[in-house]
Amino acid sequence: MVKLRLKRTGKKFHATYKIVASDARSPRDGRFIEELGHYDPHAKALHLNKELVTKYLNEGAKPTDTVRTLLKQDNFYADYVASKK
Repeated sequence: MVKLRLKRTGKKFHATYKIVASDARSPRDGRFIEELGHYDPHAKALHLNKELVTKYLNEGAKPTDTVRTLLKQDNFYADYVASKK
């Protein structure tokens, strides 16, 4: 099963995160299939490759709770769900 999750990067006390598609059995900072974007919580900056995120969601990937929240803040998830109806 593929999950959309965060991979921690950055320095100590200044974490940044990559949004990645990974196998559910992989560790948090382990192997991943593809990078979909990145998130900097200090600058509140979210950058997504929306085509890739849509591709993985259409293939049945499940976002983690945190990634789903980030997608909702970007109004991407609501638009995606509305387009599926």
